[in-house]
Amino acid sequence: MSHNGAASWRVKGNDVATADHTPQNPDPTPEESDTGSIPTDTGSARHGEPDSVPRGLSRRGLLGLMGAGLAAGLGAGVPLGAGLKARSAGRGGQDSGLEYPFYGEHQAGIATPVQDQMHIAAFDVEDDLTRDDLIELLQDWTYASRRMTMGLDVSAAGSFDGGAYMPPDDTGEAVELGPQGLTVTFGFGKSLFELDGVDRFGLREHTPAEFADLPKMVNDFIEPALSGGDLMVQACSNDPQVAVHAIRNLTRIAFGRAKIRWSQLGFGRTSSTSTAQSTPRNLFGQKDGTANIKAENPEELEEHVWIPSSQGPAWAVGGTYFVGRRVAMTIEIWDSVRLEEQERVTGRDKRAGAPLSGGEEFTDPDFAVTDDRGEPRIDERSHVFRTHPDNNSGIKMLRRGYNYVDGNDELGRLNAGLFFIAFVKDPDRFATVHKNMARDDLFVEYLRTTSSSVFIVPPGIEEGTYVGQGLFES
Repeated sequence: MSHNGAASWRVKGNDVATADHTPQNPDPTPEESDTGSIPTDTGSARHGEPDSVPRGLSRRGLLGLMGAGLAAGLGAGVPLGAGLKARSAGRGGQDSGLEYPFYGEHQAGIATPVQDQMHIAAFDVEDDLTRDDLIELLQDWTYASRRMTMGLDVSAAGSFDGGAYMPPDDTGEAVELGPQGLTVTFGFGKSLFELDGVDRFGLREHTPAEFADLPKMVNDFIEPALSGGDLMVQACSNDPQVAVHAIRNLTRIAFGRAKIRWSQLGFGRTSSTSTAQSTPRNLFGQKDGTANIKAENPEELEEHVWIPSSQGPAWAVGGTYFVGRRVAMTIEIWDSVRLEEQERVTGRDKRAGAPLSGGEEFTDPDFAVTDDRGEPRIDERSHVFRTHPDNNSGIKMLRRGYNYVDGNDELGRLNAGLFFIAFVKDPDRFATVHKNMARDDLFVEYLRTTSSSVFIVPPGIEEGTYVGQGLFES
């Protein structure tokens, strides 16, 4: 049983299975990881805790948890989201024990079945940070993230056992909520490898040739303060508080080493990454991501998502690229458009999600089908036409975006839209599709992109290692 008494779920390969289990030790022993860090276990295991003494957080990580990190971390940067969706039905219920493995060939939170909630943050590292400091931060984040994905506090002392005269190690808002399917995914920005011509951490020579920012595109109104960053952390969960807890505590741990540049809350997935998931609707009421790559199709993941050995470099093989774009939707204008025009713009039936050429939702579009006037049933400027692989040299991407609503603007209009996320093996593949879409896609009239970021996501890790270790040892 999981630590909160609920049955825990684990994913093996592409299968999801239920099983009662005792959480594995989330902390490598000192023999496995001799980093000079100090242990945080008091010697007595709490309910659900491993009995062995953990590696613990580094001294700087613990200092960050002692209070300074919360005010300086969460108050820094530019927030891109302010609202949370209502708590999921899984809160404290049968879904609370859903748990995905932290270790594996690829990082979780990519091909993992998309959860309902997201909190993502980009960080800038401090100017005086050394290479060793950066490694230590990644070790601390790895340690804490594995614990949180198991539904545990960030350390053994946690929310209550650190002593009455010290700030708790863990902020405590996720206690007893369970794992809730939490995944934590890490990415590295181009500026981590080189910034203004400076090789900050001795990583420049290991920069992948394909790693490049996206070119400016139609309807791009990019705000630099809301884009980019040295490090990226994506926390996804079926409970909003669990996702926020992850980012909040990783921010505290990073105090003095990195601070938030921007962050975004997302609710209501806008795609599915498993055949077991139904297709969701975006804020325009359209079924979104019908043709998305699914985890049950590993061949497509290998072809379109994971960085291959032929592309390299070696440390990045099995990783991928994260493309994130904050796309504001002109909700009020769209809501005044007649249904027939909405369907012409998207190229799909709004109720069923089927292509206008006929069939059901998952029927392949037939762009040659014409109406009784001899006109194509699917307009060549429609979204489905412009983005379909047949019209983009076969390019596909793994989409994993979320809706957002950040209140209203000064005119009372919804500040809302899509935080678009795609995982691709080469950023240029996304740029190719987007340029074709933006050229004269009817949909672009209703969209405005304000944030754009590209991060390289290292491959998964084995127990006893830390995220990105291959890069620093290459």
